[in-house]
Amino acid sequence: MDITKLKGHGSMLGANAMWGLMSPVAKFVMVGGVVSPLVVTDFRITGAMVLFWIASFFQKPERVSSKDQLKLLGASLLAIIFNQGCFIFGVGLTSPVDASIIATSMPLIAMILAAFYLKEPITGKKVLGIATGATGALILILGSQQQTGVRTAGEHYILGDLLVLLAQCSYALYFVLFKNFVSKYSLFTIMKWMFTYAFICALPFSYTDLLHTDWNSIGGAEIAALAFIVIGSTFLSYILVVIGQKNLRPTVAGMYNYIQPLIASIVAICWGMDSFNFMKIISIALIFGGVYLVTNSKSRAEVEATS
Repeated sequence: MDITKLKGHGSMLGANAMWGLMSPVAKFVMVGGVVSPLVVTDFRITGAMVLFWIASFFQKPERVSSKDQLKLLGASLLAIIFNQGCFIFGVGLTSPVDASIIATSMPLIAMILAAFYLKEPITGKKVLGIATGATGALILILGSQQQTGVRTAGEHYILGDLLVLLAQCSYALYFVLFKNFVSKYSLFTIMKWMFTYAFICALPFSYTDLLHTDWNSIGGAEIAALAFIVIGSTFLSYILVVIGQKNLRPTVAGMYNYIQPLIASIVAICWGMDSFNFMKIISIALIFGGVYLVTNSKSRAEVEATS
């Protein structure tokens, strides 16, 4: 495996590991009701925007054309606003288990979109890899649900499920449509503008929640958790995602979405909320086996070279 692909795999693994860790950390912050999901989202967007602008001052200035500014607005809407917004509102209307299950559809959506837009072939190995990884993720999710009894009969709403699905479609579309565009400018130039547009779009929705938040009730542990969400699960993760997007095919990059329930399961075990068993070993093997299969499936260039 060449160094560029290795860099891409490491970046996507790191990004999704931090996103998997963000779920229990964000739940810890919001469990008391002092900080709402919208406030957490606004913290993520605003904090990341400030950090990316600061980082951009340490590189050579880049001028972005008006046409490309519109593209960055579109990328921001797909990767940040629609993705995060739909997911947060969707989780509020459906059960966490439903949301986690629907999130496993992202690599499949990315594969279909890449086939239409980038003309990437849908190979048997690629389909088998996605199915294998999804099976491993579902075993983890459903196994945890049975142990914790998270879901109740009255939690399921079709609108919430559709919003979570829309979040996955939005993120997959971002991966496919902007696969080549992200190489045009430096990482920090792209991210500072994407998060600036996201900040402008999100503020009208979170403004009321920000005003009514009792900031004095937030303790040191909650502040530390918010700092991790902003710095680790947003600033660093989005840096890693762009690196992965530049060096991997959209379907391969999307496969690392299955790492998130794995990390959440590990955290639950460490916090005494879950236990390690044989089925989790099977799940881990299936997830990484699926990533391996998709990684080794033929790309468009390889198919054309052999035809």
